[in-house]
Amino acid sequence: MTTPRPRRHSPKVYRRRRAVLLLGLLVVVVVVVLLVILKPGSGSSAAPVGNQQSAVPNGSAAAPGTAGAPDVASSASPADPSSTGAATGAATDGTAACAAGNITVTAITDASNYAAGVVPQLSFSIVNTGSTACTIDAGTSKQVYTITSGTETYWVSTDCQSAPSDTPAMLEPGVVVTSTPFAWNRVRSSPSTCAGTQAAVPAGGASYHLTVAVDGIASAATAQFILY
Repeated sequence: MTTPRPRRHSPKVYRRRRAVLLLGLLVVVVVVVLLVILKPGSGSSAAPVGNQQSAVPNGSAAAPGTAGAPDVASSASPADPSSTGAATGAATDGTAACAAGNITVTAITDASNYAAGVVPQLSFSIVNTGSTACTIDAGTSKQVYTITSGTETYWVSTDCQSAPSDTPAMLEPGVVVTSTPFAWNRVRSSPSTCAGTQAAVPAGGASYHLTVAVDGIASAATAQFILY
């Protein structure tokens, strides 16, 4: 009997088998890697990654004044004289009310002569001439700016005032507190013209006087100025 000889494969068959084996191993490795990566709880935190803005809102405002030397008035547009003078630094220690005889109010303009088209900036200062601190209501409800010429009154801040407020403020002895100036747009005022057009006051060298009263205490002297 003849013994059968072992079957020999060609080199191409061996290379094909090795390629298939290697491909199978590669698939197994890929599957294992994917299982590790996708395993629940693995990897980085689930918190989203991205730009995070600060919780502080934009445009945060600073405190409106400082204790002992508050701004007595805030700036205002000519059409809104009601917001021209709220005092800050309200007394909280029960300080006695200021005696009228111990308070000096001074009317202030930023110039004595104004060229055509230039608007005056109005303000006032207030000082406690007494020997102890006292409290006064310097809010918009207690302020009156008056502009006159001769015997005629041309403009009063309370004519078109809206939402006036009370603001008690403590005045230390001898400390002069000055309000923030606001613009007067050279017009007449009256309660009947608040919602309409206000006529311009005479100019061309006309002389005017500003008086300011705070909590019923009027400036002893007027601030004189000329409009051209």
